[in-house]
Amino acid sequence: MEEIAKIFSITMPIFLVLVLAEKCYGRWKGTDTVPWVDALSSAYAGITFATWLVMGLTITVVSYDFLVGHLALFHWESTLLLYIVTFVVIDFNSYWGHRIVHVVNIFWNKHLIHHSSEEFNLACALRQSAYDFVEVLFFLSIPAAIIGIPTVAIAVVLPIHKLAQYWYHTRLINKLGFLEHIIVTPSHHRVHHALNPIYLDKNYSAIFIIWDKLFGTFQKELDSEPPVYGITRPSQSWNPITINFEHFTLLVKDAWRAESWMDKLTIWFRPTGWRPKGFEEKYPVNKITDPYNFEKHNPPLSTGLLLWSIVQFFLLFGLVIYMMHNFSMFGGTGLYIFAVFVFVQVYSATELMNRNKWAPLYSFIATIVAFAIYFYDTSWFGTGKISSLLPVAFLIYFLLQTIAAFIFTMKVTTHHFLQNDWNDGFRVIDDSVL
Repeated sequence: MEEIAKIFSITMPIFLVLVLAEKCYGRWKGTDTVPWVDALSSAYAGITFATWLVMGLTITVVSYDFLVGHLALFHWESTLLLYIVTFVVIDFNSYWGHRIVHVVNIFWNKHLIHHSSEEFNLACALRQSAYDFVEVLFFLSIPAAIIGIPTVAIAVVLPIHKLAQYWYHTRLINKLGFLEHIIVTPSHHRVHHALNPIYLDKNYSAIFIIWDKLFGTFQKELDSEPPVYGITRPSQSWNPITINFEHFTLLVKDAWRAESWMDKLTIWFRPTGWRPKGFEEKYPVNKITDPYNFEKHNPPLSTGLLLWSIVQFFLLFGLVIYMMHNFSMFGGTGLYIFAVFVFVQVYSATELMNRNKWAPLYSFIATIVAFAIYFYDTSWFGTGKISSLLPVAFLIYFLLQTIAAFIFTMKVTTHHFLQNDWNDGFRVIDDSVL
């Protein structure tokens, strides 16, 4: 896991710089596709995912080591051919795994967050599931195990395969000529992220678009049908943690309410979106039926709150990068404590972005957690070794965090009560200003 942490400590800042570059380039061209708050929500999802992943929390039904040890029919030498074959096999498995999580109710919950943004940009590529450490589609690895792909080859190629999928999450690159017939391009993936009926459940491929063409799920981007992004049951939240659980929560409620035991038992494995008969009328949920006539989730934020949200993100981002650079120093217990710290910080910061009236309480809880960690470890994850003033500075910041949450929430409440514009310094944000 230390190697993965090192990789993330390098790639995460690069990804963030690319997101900012995409925003600047879009602004320069007059086609800004990276709204600040949506991008912050995506970035928070990314650091939450990365923190849990580098901890090495992996739950599998059957490990790949076990499969290859019992099923391998061939033995491979460590050559370039091995790694080329491994890449193709992983890409094939990725297609089917991606397709399954889209079409089966319970598995959609694992992937929904990646599609939850109503924008399409490099930031939304960072929206990764908190459930990625749970691997239940182990059977997709059986073909690789049968032909004897060694575990070490999987370990080397898998992160490369994952990182290679980042670049095509953008609206700023048009169609790429002959490459459209070979690899997944931004045009192909714009189709995949669209909620237009003609585009739903299309273009599952990760690197080679051939799989969609072979298995009947390919759809090209049409000039007559501009993609509209998001999910048909919109999240309407900036909090990546609650987004991770919203579909599962609906399934639990529907299973509990269902009168038929067959519905209770099978709802989990029915096609994505399936609900018992009559539930759409009896227990309606917000659903987009016309992709060209719905209001995007974009509640106005004050300039002050937006700037404060950016400050909060970069401070937490810096701490996460610090953890990954000093992974071995944290130890097992330290990593779990840090993961809890990240969880409560992300939750409180994004609920403040949601303008939740309970945001001050969440921020207060996050501050209590931070102080509890300090009393457990006065070096504050080893930062005290850099400077004895750093732990104290962090504690002061967390106190200010709670105070700020109260102030911004009071401003919002006052604004709604008086139905006036924001006061100076708290006016409604226009994304063209920043």
